Amino acid sequence: MTSFLKHLGGHTGRIVLALVFALPLVFMFVSSFKPDDQIFGDLDSLRAFLPVGALSLDNYTAVFERVPAARFLLNSVLISSITVVLGIVVNSMAAFALSRMRWPGRKLVLTAIIATLIVPFETFALPLVWWVNQLPLLNVNGFHLEWSTGWMDTYQVQILPFVANAFSVFFFHQYFQSIPKELDEAAIVDGAGWFTIYRRIVMPLSGPAVATVAILTFLPAWNSYLWPLMVVQSEELRPVMVGISYFFQLNVGWGQIMAYSSMITVPILALFVAFQRSFVNSIASSGVKG
Repeated sequence: MTSFLKHLGGHTGRIVLALVFALPLVFMFVSSFKPDDQIFGDLDSLRAFLPVGALSLDNYTAVFERVPAARFLLNSVLISSITVVLGIVVNSMAAFALSRMRWPGRKLVLTAIIATLIVPFETFALPLVWWVNQLPLLNVNGFHLEWSTGWMDTYQVQILPFVANAFSVFFFHQYFQSIPKELDEAAIVDGAGWFTIYRRIVMPLSGPAVATVAILTFLPAWNSYLWPLMVVQSEELRPVMVGISYFFQLNVGWGQIMAYSSMITVPILALFVAFQRSFVNSIASSGVKG
């Protein structure tokens, strides 16, 4: 009986905690179908979380009329996807060199990488803007290639500065440490090189870590607001988060804001649900060896 009550209490606590985190999302999604006056009228009751009243798709239609939402979504999907793919390759290769190969100073390099985690992005955002504005840029002008200077107002300025990530390197390093090094030795005896070991042995065994890094890289890339606001001026290059500011100009439509927020939240939820099992497994596995 005691065991049953303990399990019941545990499940009840989890349900309550899940509701606490889910209710804001439910409110956002339900409100996206309501007119503004009904959203405010339902705030003092449970109707705020229920799909009742004058429901319609008018807010979603208005979103596409007010901002180029499709273009913003496409930009964010492109930027986030490329950042995730390049980040997995670059950070996993760096972690492989730090965790599997033996060379002088690797612990010092790992310590320096981890130390960068304490530096907030806002402290080096302005110097980074100056640096990317000095980098060479190859332009296609008809059938000619021309070199210019500055990455401002481009896709690459929103992608390349965030490919290398200290936390991703550390996370891959910890996960790679849990893979037996005897596999490397056996592969070397068979004539395999380090890149072959990385590509055919270590990475195929690191699916959960790859899924976790993909999620943790996708989230900040998708949610990026300050950086594109600083370096992107053209509307056709802006990501979804910058589009939110459009709804606070002139007349504020809260139903439209809820509809737009629901649209840009769905990809994040879908990604997490798709990789939830791998995410949990990798968190558990990466802590096996410290």
